[in-house]
Amino acid sequence: MSGIELILLFIVASIAGMASVLDEAQFHRPVVACTMTGIVLGDPTTGIILGGTLEMMALGWMNVGAAMAPDAALASTVSTVLVIVGHQSIGAGIALAVPLAAAGQVLTIFVRTITVFFQHLADKYADEANLRGIEMCHVAGLLLQALRVAIPTVAIAMVAGTDVVNNALNSIPEVITRGLQVAGGFIVVVGYAMVINLMNAQKLMVYFFLGFLIAVFTDVNLIGFGAIGAICAYFHIMGMKKDIAIEEAAKTGGGGSAVEGDDIDDSDLM
Repeated sequence: MSGIELILLFIVASIAGMASVLDEAQFHRPVVACTMTGIVLGDPTTGIILGGTLEMMALGWMNVGAAMAPDAALASTVSTVLVIVGHQSIGAGIALAVPLAAAGQVLTIFVRTITVFFQHLADKYADEANLRGIEMCHVAGLLLQALRVAIPTVAIAMVAGTDVVNNALNSIPEVITRGLQVAGGFIVVVGYAMVINLMNAQKLMVYFFLGFLIAVFTDVNLIGFGAIGAICAYFHIMGMKKDIAIEEAAKTGGGGSAVEGDDIDDSDLM
């Protein structure tokens, strides 16, 4: 790899590492991190394919309280490097993403433990009304999260594709790699189940089962599923508007145009 590629890879991995704790721009999500890594390495197509697959696995990964979720940022960047630079298959990259996410989980706990020092230091600066010092504590903690992902990613990128790394990856028994791929498939199901439970939308489950049946018994592609989902969403929202209009009309003792739902604000549906 060239020096420019390594610098750009370091920047992308740093952004993913910082985003993993900021949770605002979502740059740490696999579909984004893998795509950006693929662009840097000159193969965005592979990055998008790998990222889209890993996104299904990481869909239910979230930090709840003090419980740290598997690290999607490190798994995304390193697995993309191994697939593109290390010339591994997409399946191998998916299988390697599972232990990489677990390793990233340990690393982020270690880094968060270190940042406790900066939290106490920020408390000291707060007592002194030193706003500049508080800002530097925030920046220092954020930089540690960036380095947590950037350093392993660049280090692996520098040795990926060599005979030592290829021989080490190829020496992994197929039963292990295949088992990790199967485990990754289970994680996808668990992720969807966690999201559905959090949504707690029993009224929408009929669309879930409809999509499942269509996927099993037809050959509809993802574009077709997107169109079907948009149509179902349209009619569902229109039905909700009409139900709200009928309820409002019943409360006011009847009404004219309100039954059509023309004057119903979309905020009422939330």
